Amino acid sequence: MREIVLDTETTGLDPLRGDRLVEIGCVEIFNRMPTGQTYHVYINPERDMPAEAFAVHGLSTEFLASKPLFTEVVDEFLAFIGDTPLVIHNASFDISFINAELDRIKRKAIPKDRLVDTLLLARRKHPGVSNRLDDLCSRYQIDNSRRTKHGALLDAELLAEVYIDLIGARQSQLILASETSDARAGGYGDSPRRQRETPLVARVSEADREAHRAFIATLGDKPIWNDYLPPPAPAAAPAA
Repeated sequence: MREIVLDTETTGLDPLRGDRLVEIGCVEIFNRMPTGQTYHVYINPERDMPAEAFAVHGLSTEFLASKPLFTEVVDEFLAFIGDTPLVIHNASFDISFINAELDRIKRKAIPKDRLVDTLLLARRKHPGVSNRLDDLCSRYQIDNSRRTKHGALLDAELLAEVYIDLIGARQSQLILASETSDARAGGYGDSPRRQRETPLVARVSEADREAHRAFIATLGDKPIWNDYLPPPAPAAAPAA
């Protein structure tokens, strides 16, 4: 299953008060494994950058002035995410900014039923504690030392790692890898197989086999089924 882990950076906290999108980062995962395919773009917000937002992500008005407008990158962005689920930390925040930008250019909003909110998942799994991205990285021993400031692509890459741990997919992959390694140690087909201590009772009775033989006898002189039929059971010895 294809999923897209997504993060954004903005000029502030509220798109309804004029705050704008300035960066989008996406990481593709398939069957809960990163594929190496990413999408990343800086966006000209057509406004100034407040000092508070600059302190968070370090994207200045001057830096963003030469970047494309959202309307210039929207098609490639939508093509990359397709119609797959979007994995986002605090999804309502990011999707509100993306949908505000889509609304400005009269494009269809991304529906909320596509969202997988890792903040909600983390709160269910780890109630009563902080579940910021940095906290989750620390909890799952994911190296976030490069995260000196927020960045959409870096944060999406870290979130992809967190998400895999959060839903228990990494543990399943490790178990599978371990079993595969054990099987390969002796070569394919050569590794020992676990045997039942007590074999299962056969579900096909001798009466069933006799009925099948009677049916095969009606098929001609040399039906191929005769090559697969077990020999009849020996007759019971007469009582003394």
